[in-house]
Amino acid sequence: MMTTDTREDAYHYRVIARAIAEIDAAGGERIGLDDLAGRLGMSAAHFQRVFTQWVGVSPKRYQQYLALGHARHLLSQRFTVLEVALASGLSGSGRLHDLFLRWEAMTPGEYAQGGAGLEIAWGWFDSPFGPAIAMGTQRGLCGLGFAAETGEPEAFDDLARRWPRATFVEDRALIEPWVHAAFDGRGEAALHMIGAPFQIKVWEALLAIPSGRVTTYSEIARAVGNPRAVRAVGTAVGRNPVSWLIPCHRAIAKSGGLGGYHWGLPVKRAMLAWETVRADARMTEIIET
Repeated sequence: MMTTDTREDAYHYRVIARAIAEIDAAGGERIGLDDLAGRLGMSAAHFQRVFTQWVGVSPKRYQQYLALGHARHLLSQRFTVLEVALASGLSGSGRLHDLFLRWEAMTPGEYAQGGAGLEIAWGWFDSPFGPAIAMGTQRGLCGLGFAAETGEPEAFDDLARRWPRATFVEDRALIEPWVHAAFDGRGEAALHMIGAPFQIKVWEALLAIPSGRVTTYSEIARAVGNPRAVRAVGTAVGRNPVSWLIPCHRAIAKSGGLGGYHWGLPVKRAMLAWETVRADARMTEIIET
């Protein structure tokens, strides 16, 4: 079972997801607290409390983080130069989400076999961003996806299709400690990355993007040594099997637009807003101390 805090985060995200839909429908016009709470069928006081518990700021402030221009603000203010980060060793063995992430990749030969001979455990978990499907081998998590926008059967099939020759067994106990580490920030999250060599390079570059910051697909292409392969990078980002831990939500278009997100743009926007709020809170705390 996940912790009480994580289950509460999952409930809060469902409220946030509904709020995002209302905010999007308003076309950039700010919605007052009473109005927004009423659309969600909640009292203003309860809605304010849920918001504050989840993100630490008011619904009014959070609307600014969720605004369509937020990605452009991140690009202008918090852009990460990946070549510098990678040269500094901020890749697979670095700190991520305040936990230690250990990862290893399959060899190209193993990848080409489509998971043949692998037994992959799977289970459903609550997460701060809705229901999460997790999959893993004895060596670590190999899949993490979100069903809030896609639906649970589709999310499961999406991941399972990536390893067509593997055997899938429901076994929450095997992967639960790594899922705890991913969402609760405690313990070590081990990853067993299953992908083509180019994909692995792109995913390693994503690991160098600090929480609360973003980069562009073209910057990732330069960082992996193939500046013209922007489209291929976009495809590799979209094929990232371990969302959140390999932070593909931090890759945005050069224009400052969000670009795509495999598990739905509302989930991506919520992830970026959630991280930015916490990054701002940490900065405020450092300044005040």
